[in-house]
This record gives sequence, C-alpha cells and structure tokens, in this order.
Amino acid sequence: MRKTWLITGCSSGLGGHVAAMAAARGDRVVATARDPALLQPLVRQFPENLRAVQLDVTKPASVAAAIAYAEREFGGLDVLVNNAGIGFIGAVEEAEPSEYRPVFEVNVFGLIETTRLALPALRRRGGGRIVNLSSGAGLSGGPGSGYYSASKFAVEGFSESLAKEVEPFGIRVTIVEPGPFRTDFLGRSIAMANRVIPAYADTAGRRRAYRDSNDGKQAGDPRKAAAVIVQAVMATEPPLHLPLGPVAYDIAERKSQALRADMATWRDIALPTDFD
Repeated sequence: MRKTWLITGCSSGLGGHVAAMAAARGDRVVATARDPALLQPLVRQFPENLRAVQLDVTKPASVAAAIAYAEREFGGLDVLVNNAGIGFIGAVEEAEPSEYRPVFEVNVFGLIETTRLALPALRRRGGGRIVNLSSGAGLSGGPGSGYYSASKFAVEGFSESLAKEVEPFGIRVTIVEPGPFRTDFLGRSIAMANRVIPAYADTAGRRRAYRDSNDGKQAGDPRKAAAVIVQAVMATEPPLHLPLGPVAYDIAERKSQALRADMATWRDIALPTDFD
C-alpha cells in the first residue's frame, strides 16, 4: 500500500533525502519547511506525489495546518518524521538563556507538539510510524554539547514513553541516532555561544574546533542514512533505537559499557536502600 508521509525540516539535513526516497518508491509525501520555496527542486522531481508545505514546528497552528493538508490532499497520514532540529555548541557556563532556549523550542517542544497534533490522524489510520531524529549526542553527552545533548536526551525519553503508549494502536516509534553525516548541520543548522571562556579551551573549545574543521567533511553519506530510515519505517518490526553509522554505534557501545561498569562497581552499595 502507498503510504502518506509528513516530514519536517526538509530543506536541510536528512529530511530532504528521506522525502525524495519515500516519493521515489511511490509513496505520497508532504515535505515541509519554514520556507517551502526551498523545496521546489523536490517538487519538480516528484510532481505527482510530493507537496511542499509551510511548517514551523514552533508554531502549532502551522503544524496543524500541515497535518490537515496531508489528510485532505492524500486521505490520511501514515508516517510522521520529526527531522527538524538545530544544533548548539558552547560550554554550559558560556551560554545565555537567549541562546540555548531556542534549541529546546525546536528540538524538544516543537517535536512534542508536532507529534501530539499528528497522533489523532495516525490513530484514524489504525496504525502508522513515528520517526524521531535524535543523535549520537542523545546517547552520550560530551563537552561543548551539553544543551544540544540535553535536548536530544529529552527526545529519547519522550519517544520511549510514547512508544509504549501508542503500541496498542499499531503505531510504532523509531528513534534515529545519527553520527556525523555530510549535511549542513555543522554549517547553517548549528549555533555557537557568543561568549568564549578560555578556561574551557581544552573541553568545549575542542568542540568548536571540530565544527570549524569538519563542516562538509563528515564521513557519513546522508543518502545511505535516509535509505536505512525508509527501510526501518517499512519493516514489520521496526527498531525502537536506530544508531546510524560507525560513530553512533561506537558511542552507544561505550555508553553501555560505562553504565554496566558503574552498576557493577556500586551494586553492593546502591542496592540495599529499601526500608529494613
């Protein structure tokens, strides 16, 4: 059966690649962006089954309108891909609220509200798929990425709870945790704290240097990543967690090992804490 997709953040990152692959396989796609004019190359490539629609995840009215459009134009909604997101680099002490709060407005509250508004449409179809873009930074925090990691950790917890709530409706949730892929994420999609504290040069400062030296040089092929995401959506038993690429897998494995090591070391001390 042909499925109907609604994908946020299609003007950059993985969103456009997922939209193109879904449309290429014959599915119907509502590709969204804050400026839908940026999506015209996709529309020209797939004029029969892809529509470009304005959507700003921080504005619930535009989210609701895009979902209504999908149902009106294509008769329903089967797949929601929450791809829209922004990055941020800076030590915890360096960043101001005006700099880090927008990260949570987009990555957390925008994703939550988009999901919340789409759920009735997904339930009306008797099933569906929700794909939430997290990050390797959503599995393990690193210096200079505290605020970004916090936003993606929130996506992880939200998605795990959501998965248990909607499974009885036939809706499955997949959390995608990419490593570095060659998109513009390290370019226009990421912000930096204006304040630079020299004391953090060897920690958060290294993350700033990584951004400057790796933008456009990431090893990951976004088209291959998009193909894996589409394959997961189509799977009868999709994964809840989907690390993408060798870096993400290494992060996940090291996090798991560190957690197990802490648990083993402190087990005899931490377990006997119930009332006698």
